[in-house]
Amino acid sequence: MKKVAVILSGCGVFDGAEIHESVLTLHAIERHGASWHCFAPNIEQMHVINHLTGEEMAETRNVLVESARIARGKIEDVAKLKVEEFDALLIPGGFGAAKNLTDFAVHGSECSINTHVATACRAFAQAGKPAAYLCIAPTIIPMIYEHGVEGTIGNDPDTAVAFRKMGGEHVSCPVDDFVFDQKHNVLSTPAYMLAENISQAASGIDRLVEELIKLA
Repeated sequence: MKKVAVILSGCGVFDGAEIHESVLTLHAIERHGASWHCFAPNIEQMHVINHLTGEEMAETRNVLVESARIARGKIEDVAKLKVEEFDALLIPGGFGAAKNLTDFAVHGSECSINTHVATACRAFAQAGKPAAYLCIAPTIIPMIYEHGVEGTIGNDPDTAVAFRKMGGEHVSCPVDDFVFDQKHNVLSTPAYMLAENISQAASGIDRLVEELIKLA
């Protein structure tokens, strides 16, 4: 059975991993005959958002601890991720990808990436193993692959400009499809950058996961 490493970034669209995307991903991996294994960085979240009001809360939360909610406790520190043990990598979206895995939400194209996340992503790239990024997570792609790598965040013009500034080649993509950069073996799909409901998000994620597992 093929094994997919999934890197989560917390729990909740505004300050962590997007829960619908994460669950749809894990379900799709199983449906297409592979197994999933979750990881997350053992760091504090950038901040905590009240998902009812959208306002910041005066508390701290740990990305690994929060991600464990989605993984039902079956999760490890991303620092322990060994590329040789897995066939493919997948990173769901949610603002956690742009706040906790990187600081793209704050610094845009001048952003930096968490050391352990970068090490894991680069290991898959260097090994030529397939990797997939959903929603806002494709902003990580130009930090990992060489200049001109193709990816999508849907069609948001400002994010597309930042993607290009970082050295990527942005490709507009509908919600039910994905972009595959064959040279770099990396896939991306817009998910909730465009999706208006769970079913729309699922359409692109399922197609992407099916292709990811074929490539693995």
